[in-house]
Amino acid sequence: MTTVFIGGSITIRHLDAKVQDRIMNIVHQKFDVIVGDADGADASIQQFLADQRYQHVTVFCTGNVPRNNIGQWAIHQVKSYHSPGSRAYFTAKDLAMAEAADSGLMIWDAKSTGTLSNVIELLSRKKYSLAFVDKLKSFHAIKSVEALEQLLDYMPSPDRRKADVKIGLSEKVGVLRSREQQLSLLAERPAIIVHH
Repeated sequence: MTTVFIGGSITIRHLDAKVQDRIMNIVHQKFDVIVGDADGADASIQQFLADQRYQHVTVFCTGNVPRNNIGQWAIHQVKSYHSPGSRAYFTAKDLAMAEAADSGLMIWDAKSTGTLSNVIELLSRKKYSLAFVDKLKSFHAIKSVEALEQLLDYMPSPDRRKADVKIGLSEKVGVLRSREQQLSLLAERPAIIVHH
């Protein structure tokens, strides 16, 4: 069964109609949905799924009790050894979700480093994500570093600088780019051997 990680920025409290349509596609296909327990987009996603009475949902949380579990779904508790409430504490849950998912649907405010990190974590695991840039009301398929860099063009410069400090954004993109280049070189190598 396909598992979709649906997440988004804490500043987003209302799901755009286009996002609702996309989630309805997931519901109609009866995919498993994993979602976080934060306020903002997570809570809005949960509310929408609860309104559809959708049952194939698991709420990931760090600690014993989720902050939000609107549909009273199954809970997946993630252990974190970082101090409770810290960014690293909640990041453990996001990493577990990226690991468990086959793909992602991310609703991004073009600023949030948490949502951006999820896109990066999925991409680093060779998993596809669809990012909805809320202010543009448009979807962007992230299947390559090039697509990720195009997505980052929507991020205001001050927020980009903050992301470099908070999550080492430029470094992470650089690592992904060099890995992608190495893989493409390896893919080309057998062809070169065949021609000689």
